[in-house]
Amino acid sequence: MTLPKIQMVDLQRQYQRLSCEIDKSINGCLQSADFIQGKAVRDFEQKLGQYLSSKHVISCGNGTDALMLALMALNLQKGDKVIVPAFTYIACVEVLKLLGLKPVYCDVDERYFMPDTTHIDAVYTPDCKAIIVVHLYGQSAKMEEFMNWANERNLFVIEDNAQAIGAQCVIDGQLKYSGTIGHISTTSFFPSKNLGAYGDGGAVFTQNENWAKKIKMIANHGQSSKYIHDIIGVNSRLDTIQAAILNVKLKYLKDFTVARQYVAKKYDDNLNSISVIQVPKRIASSTHVFHQYTIVLDNEDTRNQLQIFLKSKNIPSVIYYPMPIYRQKAYFQDIFLENTERLCQSVLSLPIHTEMSDGEIDYICDTIKSFFNV
Repeated sequence: MTLPKIQMVDLQRQYQRLSCEIDKSINGCLQSADFIQGKAVRDFEQKLGQYLSSKHVISCGNGTDALMLALMALNLQKGDKVIVPAFTYIACVEVLKLLGLKPVYCDVDERYFMPDTTHIDAVYTPDCKAIIVVHLYGQSAKMEEFMNWANERNLFVIEDNAQAIGAQCVIDGQLKYSGTIGHISTTSFFPSKNLGAYGDGGAVFTQNENWAKKIKMIANHGQSSKYIHDIIGVNSRLDTIQAAILNVKLKYLKDFTVARQYVAKKYDDNLNSISVIQVPKRIASSTHVFHQYTIVLDNEDTRNQLQIFLKSKNIPSVIYYPMPIYRQKAYFQDIFLENTERLCQSVLSLPIHTEMSDGEIDYICDTIKSFFNV
C-alpha cells in the first residue's frame, strides 16, 4: 500500500491556491525594478499596522534582526540583565549575547509552554532591565499580568510575536492583537510562519513614535538622512519582492487562522481520549492561531517511539525544543528549571497548515491511535 505523503507545512499547495495574485504582485515589482525599500514595502507596513492597530510598523530583514533592533532602541547597557524563557527558540538569547546583555532564564508553565509572572518573579532582581515575552506556538502569554508586573518595576517588555501573529488577548476587558501590547514587539515572516514570505523577513511594532524613528534609523545604517549617520546602525531591510508577497497573504491571514483552528479541533477531538497525551491547553485570555500543534507525552521514551512510528508511516513531526537554552554550549548556565526540562523531553509537534484535508488529519489521528492501541 502506498502511504500518503504528509507535510509539516505545505507551502506548495498554499502557493497554488494563491498563485494568480502572488504572481501578479511579484510581476509588478519586477516591472518597476523597485527592489529595495519599494512601494510594496511601504504599503505592507501601512496595511499590517492597520490590521493590528499598531501605530508604527518597521519592516526588516528577519525576525532575529527585529529582536536586535528592538533591544538596540531601548538604550540598554552592556551587562544589563534581560529575563527570557528557557523553553523557546535560540534567537532571543542569541541577540542578547551579541549585544553584550545578560540573559536571565526563567521557567515556564507546563500547560501553556510560556512563563507567567510567578516564573518571572522567581528570577527577578532589581538589576533586570527588560523581559522578552515569547508568544509560543500560537497563543498570547498573559500580557495584562506581564504589563502590570513590569510597569510596577519599571521594566521594558518586548514581545516576540513570531509564532502568534493574528492571536488576540484580553487587555482591560478588550481584545487586542498580540504584538501590540508590549513597549516594543517583533515578528518574523519566515516562510513557515502563519504570515510567511518566500524568503526571510521581519518587523518591529511600537506605539511610541520616538522608538519608531530610532528603529528606522538603526535598521538603515543609523542614518537620519542619506549619508548622515547619527547613531550606530545595521543594514536590515525587507525586500520589496517579499513585501509584494506579504501584501497578498495578509489579506488571507484570518482565513489561515480559521483553517489552522479547524485542524487543531479535529486533533483535539481525536486525541483527547488518549490518557498519555496532553493536547494543547488554551489560555483563557487569548485566542490560539496554532503556528504549531504541540502535544505533551507522558515521558521521553513514549515521545521518541511515537515519533519513530509516525516517520515509518510518512508522517513528519518535530520536537520544538529538544534542549533547554541554558544547556546549549554557547549559552550555558549551571541551572535546572523543572518544567523546561520536562517539556524538552516530552513535547512533539504534529503537522498543521492551511491546506490540510480531512483525510490527512484522519490518517494522522488513526496512526497515533493505532500506536496506542486505541
